Amino acid sequence: MKDLSITVIISTYNAEEWLEKVLIGYSKQTYKNFDVIIADDGSRESTKELIESYKKSFPVNLTHLWHEDQGYRRQEILNVAITEATNEYIIMTDGDCIPRKDFVAVHAQYAKEGRFLSGGYCKLSMKLSTLITKEDIETEKCFDLNWLKSHDKVGFSQALKLGSGKTAASLLDIITPTNASFNNCNSSGWKKDMIAINGYDERMKYGGPDRELGERLENYGIKGFQIRHKAICLHLDHPRGYKTSESLKKNLEIRAEVKKHKKAWTPYGIIKEATK
Repeated sequence: MKDLSITVIISTYNAEEWLEKVLIGYSKQTYKNFDVIIADDGSRESTKELIESYKKSFPVNLTHLWHEDQGYRRQEILNVAITEATNEYIIMTDGDCIPRKDFVAVHAQYAKEGRFLSGGYCKLSMKLSTLITKEDIETEKCFDLNWLKSHDKVGFSQALKLGSGKTAASLLDIITPTNASFNNCNSSGWKKDMIAINGYDERMKYGGPDRELGERLENYGIKGFQIRHKAICLHLDHPRGYKTSESLKKNLEIRAEVKKHKKAWTPYGIIKEATK
């Protein structure tokens, strides 16, 4: 969509090395009508220092939203970021996902009223994640499948995304059996639609809160549209110490309720209607 005003919301927590690589990616976007909000779930001072250093010369407005570290509260800071976004359209991504230079442009191109966009990611090994330099991002060498393969193994699904031209990517997005779900790495939608369903359910911890938001969008009448082979980002490897069986179980229960009762609104979101 031409001249669409976009806010990119990047979630992060104590991962400066990865976040810096992501910021470099957003500094090289071909699409210029966007700004960036970093939704920070309580990172240390060095994260703030990194962001401040990039603010000085970043090509678009860069905002840092932070709250105190009280354990995993990602959904809470994301809800703040949604309300603080000044643009009409929002791309949701993570501080470990380096965007290709046409990433924002692809989201802008396929944005349409009545739908959200579901992208994918190319998951890299820790070796490749660490290897990638600022120059590799600026020159787009890190998105070259042959270059990646020359340094480490690349999975079939990742190779398919990175190796597909525009025509093949469009065809693959049509025939892929993967659902067009809302995911934390690479999804986008209208701010007004996210506000209409009251944003993220803040009861949810790691494991499915983004999908749950997408499921409520669907219940609200907003349909998912697949761009997983067109909007490309590299997912850097990292441990997941915040992943617990208890959180996964609770999240599945919440999602089951959303599906059963076709819920679009959560009373545990931006507007607090219930006691957590």
